[in-house]
Amino acid sequence: MKIIYLHQYFNTPEMSGGTRSYEMARRMVRAGHEVHMITSSRDSSSDQHCWQTTNEAGIQVHWYPVPYSNHMTYSQRVRAFFSFAKAARKKAIELSGDVIFATSTPLTIALPAVPASRRKNIPMVFEVRDLWPEMPIAMGALNNPLLRVSARWLERWAYKNSSAVVALSPGMKAGVLATGYPAERVAVIPNSSDNREFAFNADAARQFRAARSWLGDKPLLVYTGTFGKVNGVGYMVELAKALLARGSDVRILLVGDGAERDIVKQAAEVAGVYQNNLFIEAPLPKKEIPALLSAATMASALFIDLPEMRPNSANKFFDALASGTPVLLNYGGWMHDLVTEHGCGLSMWQKSVDDVADILDAKMHDQAWLHDAGQAARELAEEFFDRDILADQLMSVLQSVVDGEPHNAERIAPGVYD
Repeated sequence: MKIIYLHQYFNTPEMSGGTRSYEMARRMVRAGHEVHMITSSRDSSSDQHCWQTTNEAGIQVHWYPVPYSNHMTYSQRVRAFFSFAKAARKKAIELSGDVIFATSTPLTIALPAVPASRRKNIPMVFEVRDLWPEMPIAMGALNNPLLRVSARWLERWAYKNSSAVVALSPGMKAGVLATGYPAERVAVIPNSSDNREFAFNADAARQFRAARSWLGDKPLLVYTGTFGKVNGVGYMVELAKALLARGSDVRILLVGDGAERDIVKQAAEVAGVYQNNLFIEAPLPKKEIPALLSAATMASALFIDLPEMRPNSANKFFDALASGTPVLLNYGGWMHDLVTEHGCGLSMWQKSVDDVADILDAKMHDQAWLHDAGQAARELAEEFFDRDILADQLMSVLQSVVDGEPHNAERIAPGVYD
């Protein structure tokens, strides 16, 4: 197949952020498919003003300059979405192919994908990474009634023009079905575990710890990712404060950037935990995350407690599973169920910070529990979320659509993890 793959925020392992599209696309290339990735270059300091093409692990990547960062206001982000959509529409129409695969967020990725599908008379598969527009509505970012109506129309328009839909969790599939889309044409292919790349590395762990005089052999809880409103990273400040009050030697490391990074840092300073038992570092390229997780005693995935967030499919969760690192969650949903049922970490949903501090401090010093939870994490990664297996499912969905059999999508990837 020749696959036209649209993802506005594509990353390589040399960049910080999720690499789902890179990992899926390079496996498509390895399987003999031709992949053209249409994406954006987000560096505001770049002097690039037009399309540039690079070869990334065999993927033909077409980059269009549209500055973007998590520090932007919501209105600035929306302008970036539409700016890219306009340019990507033209590029997608220029390229010939067998199938268009468009992945959100943002939902505006449908604006170039659908016209290109129609113009080239080739099928489109739409991937749902978040419950849009439910998420921005729940966060208060879409308060204008007209914008809400427009966003819901865009969602349904994207589904209506898709031969099949890929959802990143069972909850996201339920959101798609709520619009009336047929279940048999929806595949569930979550974010995945790169089990070879993230396998525990004792040497990398020692080097990581040796480079930080504040760490030594103390238990380490890490958070990697965005410091955004929806992530609620301030939770870690409260947890660090409660641990400090208990005389715990647990250290917390936050790695990333975002609109609330300075807010979290200031709160940590006021609480007296910054550079005491809580530390903040700049984002790391994805290829350096395995060393961090090898050094960690436990990893965390955080969100504020909104029902709309519970179907999320956070990369950091699957990275932790791949590294055999127990996971701490503070929200409900399908990942809460996985952690609870498989014993691969601590699901602290709806527990007070004081209770979490007590439980965490005990578990971080329980070597037998840490071993068993880490082993359960790795087994979960291998059984259900191995990237190679899920990439094969995605390619099978795309091939079924090209073959005129989109009704096979649910059978290929039902999203059952019992």
